[in-house]
Amino acid sequence: MMKSNKKENIIYLSSQKKKNFSLKKLLKNKTSRRDFLKWIGFSTASVTLAACKGPVIKSIPYIVKPEEITPGVPTYYASTMIDSFDIGCVLVKTREGRPIKIEPNLTSPYFNTTSVRIQSSLLSLYDETRLKNPFLKGKKCSWNTIDHYVISVLKKISKIKKDIVILSSSYPSFSTKQLVKDFKKEYPNTKWITYDAISYSKALDAAEEILGYRGFPLFDLSKTELIVSFDADFLVDWSPENISKSYVKNKKPKASMLQHIQIESNMSLSGSNADIRISKKPTDIQKMLFEVYQKLFFEIDSKNKEVIQITNLIKEKGSKCVIFADGSKEAYILSFLINKKIHSNAFKNKKFILSKESNDLQFKNFIKDLKTEKIGALLIHNINPLYSFPFIEKEILKKIPITISFSMKKNETHEMMDVWAPIPHWLESWGDTNPITGIYTLIQPTIQNLFNTRQLQESLIKWGNIKEKNYYNYLQNIWERKIIPKSNVTSFNEALFHGVIEKKEKLKINNNLWISKKKIHINEKKYFSKNFELKLYTKINIGDGHQYDNPWLQEFPDPITRTTWENYLTISYYDAKKIGLKNWYTIHGAMNGDCVDLIKNNKILMKDIPIYIQPGQGIGSIGISFGYGQKKGKLSKICQGKNAYFLYKNFNCIQNDIKIKKTNKIHKFSCVQLQNTTVGRNLSKEIDLDTFLKYPKKIWNNKEKIFTDKGMISIEKMDIWKKKNQEIEKKGHHFHLSIDLNSCIGCGACVISCHSENNVPVVGKKEIRKYRDMHWLRIDRYYSNHPKKKEKENFFNPKVSFLPIMCQHCDYAPCETVCPVGATTHGEQGQNMMTYNRCIGTRYCANNCPYKVRRFNWFNYSNNQKFDFYMNNSLGKMVINPDVVVRTRGIMEKCSLCIQRTQSVIGIAKKENRKIKDKEFETACSISCPTNAITFGDINDKNSYISKNIKNSRNYKLLDFLGIKPNVSYKLKVRKLK
Repeated sequence: MMKSNKKENIIYLSSQKKKNFSLKKLLKNKTSRRDFLKWIGFSTASVTLAACKGPVIKSIPYIVKPEEITPGVPTYYASTMIDSFDIGCVLVKTREGRPIKIEPNLTSPYFNTTSVRIQSSLLSLYDETRLKNPFLKGKKCSWNTIDHYVISVLKKISKIKKDIVILSSSYPSFSTKQLVKDFKKEYPNTKWITYDAISYSKALDAAEEILGYRGFPLFDLSKTELIVSFDADFLVDWSPENISKSYVKNKKPKASMLQHIQIESNMSLSGSNADIRISKKPTDIQKMLFEVYQKLFFEIDSKNKEVIQITNLIKEKGSKCVIFADGSKEAYILSFLINKKIHSNAFKNKKFILSKESNDLQFKNFIKDLKTEKIGALLIHNINPLYSFPFIEKEILKKIPITISFSMKKNETHEMMDVWAPIPHWLESWGDTNPITGIYTLIQPTIQNLFNTRQLQESLIKWGNIKEKNYYNYLQNIWERKIIPKSNVTSFNEALFHGVIEKKEKLKINNNLWISKKKIHINEKKYFSKNFELKLYTKINIGDGHQYDNPWLQEFPDPITRTTWENYLTISYYDAKKIGLKNWYTIHGAMNGDCVDLIKNNKILMKDIPIYIQPGQGIGSIGISFGYGQKKGKLSKICQGKNAYFLYKNFNCIQNDIKIKKTNKIHKFSCVQLQNTTVGRNLSKEIDLDTFLKYPKKIWNNKEKIFTDKGMISIEKMDIWKKKNQEIEKKGHHFHLSIDLNSCIGCGACVISCHSENNVPVVGKKEIRKYRDMHWLRIDRYYSNHPKKKEKENFFNPKVSFLPIMCQHCDYAPCETVCPVGATTHGEQGQNMMTYNRCIGTRYCANNCPYKVRRFNWFNYSNNQKFDFYMNNSLGKMVINPDVVVRTRGIMEKCSLCIQRTQSVIGIAKKENRKIKDKEFETACSISCPTNAITFGDINDKNSYISKNIKNSRNYKLLDFLGIKPNVSYKLKVRKLK
């Protein structure tokens, strides 16, 4: 694969005529089968016909052959993924006119990582349950019928001066904001109300009050030496921009290495990566934050030893420290004030994240207007408020003269609407975003509309009598007039090509703030809570639930609990034992658990929610994730989850005074990992920073020796295949993969990337429960003991380590020697290869693999109604990568180190008669890792980055003592405990 960000590989489309190739004209003429396949591609799906009407009109591909779509050659488009919760600058890989892979746009300075949700959004494009046509009052109709009806009703509403409300999630689109202003010229009573299912309003309100600007502050952690986080899961969804890449920049072991202290109630991804984790219930955390603030500002001493230690550390580090907080507006205010007080270098860059525009007050006023019938028209765009805000009375919506749903799929809100105006997927859409001050991105379609859908902007143009004929023209005109002249590009096409541009802007910051001189008084009663305290949180896979109906996300194992297809109530071992709640294993090895009712003020808030006993959960606290419990959708019958939005009152993620009552129901979990410790084996190696810096490698990373009749011998001196000390002759390329455990945060982006690249099937909840998951890459999570703490304390607050494991591609692979038919063999380039049509499914290889990374196809997952996810219909199959075969029943499969990608790079370099450049080789997991923890390359190139990586003193190989010489290595983790 060519490096998509190299300018020498960039070719613009040569003429508009070539862009507008007409498939209809082709079909009228006589063509050979070869010509037909040349244009249509090799998919039999009927939708491909729509997808291959030549390149999308006026799109500028990132890398493209000008003449035509070339079968077998990928085309990349720079675009922006955005939905109700996520945003990211991406490259979209297309084959024969259909998108098949989402990868990060590394040329973008921000939002340049791809999470599991961003990558999985690709699968939603090919969802057969999408709305395919507009409907008026339940009957299918044309867009003309919709337009005539809507315009006539809007004019009547405008005359009686009732409000026309556009209700949407945060949508930081410069062009759409201008478009709504133009729409208001026709309908002056128009209001655009922002409603986010998970509100960021408290953070934005605090920022406006303390920093003088209503935007989430952008943090740069590259020079930070101390992070103190008060219940902020900043590595997941606390910050609207993925902060993980910045987080690991100063994680290289040295004296000034970043130290991370996390005080939290739920065991979070951020907490599991912390050097020091303190487990508390939410009110205790808020109290600790307040006492730190009092000590720093007013020298008011605290009796809490942890507060004293943290305050001393903050004073010591000064500007090299940053404070994060979550939960309430007060928490954000205190953290912002402390950061300003210490002049945090992570906090002073004067850039703000604009991708979230939540405004709780504005939304509450909207609810009041609903009840007083002030609203004449309601246009709901790409959200599902009847699910995420279940406190709305459905009868109120029926009283509104006209309600319009702009949605991709049917949902709880959609069915209450008069007009169904289906919208296209983001991969079929035009648009733009302004996610950070001074940064603008473009959205371009990478495929023609699969169905009869239309963007909200197109509808506003038609209904608002706006002069531009379509949204593309409007978008281009706005950019050429107001953005391009002050940016770092010279034309709209150039901006479209890069996907992201920078524009010179001056922030209008309100400097007349009261800030730090005024002492904050907080009611101490807030820090007392009887019964349980509930913390609502987001899972890294489901988020706010917008992509609830996505099989890749549902089957993705949660990094902490390792469960799939459900949510649950997390509770500490101490509290569970006190109430009599248990998790237990069945005779088949699966896990079951008790269920409980949640009660407040003698009212049952939620019935029969399963409990998960979570090590590290704060005593007196419980947790449940958002995004589950939707009643509509293909997967709603399979996924057993509860709607946590019923508990999200006043947009507070912390709810107090919750009681728990055990019920008679037993829940069956689908969990991929039940072995929570390494049982004393040194698999995920780690050491404290002091030891690392003071002592030689043999003390903290000594290679294991084997006991023989000649005594303890190093594995390097033993070889059952070759003579002693004789190295295998390695010619040409020899591939190796390295994983830095200091940088790996366990987010799982690599898992979904591998899933997407290699056509890995989804098997469903029942098969997961039988440990038949098909993920080629897994991230094991292990709990371990703090050496200086008592065993009882370790259970309540363990250390957590993540260990990504895929096929290790051993030079002396034990799987190869036991295969009776030679289906698994070793290639000259170091890859352990599978010949699928030779495999007869003995599973000897899986039994002989010490890493347990081979997967067996128990069924035909494709074309099998028992596994009706996406491989059972022509539309769903369009996501399949044609470079990787779809496996069938009865054969083994596993990681190939993306052999299709390595061979593509070799082929391109050979064709161009040049040497392959360092870092040009990439696997799906390495290119998508947001923290660059995974690196891949050719170790025969002694100057390559991978060669230098494996010579690092932290480098070790998993189970190296077996003598099988893996081609995957790890760098041990270093924690800064002091």
